[in-house]
Amino acid sequence: MKVYGDMLSGNCYKVKLLLEFLGIQYERLHINVLKAESHTPEFLQMNPNGKIPVLVLDDGQILTESNAILGYLAEGTNFIPTDRYAKAKMYEWMFF
Repeated sequence: MKVYGDMLSGNCYKVKLLLEFLGIQYERLHINVLKAESHTPEFLQMNPNGKIPVLVLDDGQILTESNAILGYLAEGTNFIPTDRYAKAKMYEWMFF
């Protein structure tokens, strides 16, 4: 699993944090958005929006948008509440 991003970005940091909480091994690849590294042809093939973070799964599937990545990683763990109201409150916080 690979994470493309910049740890100065809060959105990238929260993905890194959850990966570490879950004990998932991953490779971190630095993308400097200030140098337009997220707008190279290679990067835009992964994410046409040119945004970080990008998660590349071991099978090559790609996820973008930090909250979508968090939802994918947390599925089936205690990080996603089973109670509907509590889950809605979690989403409320995530999309604030």
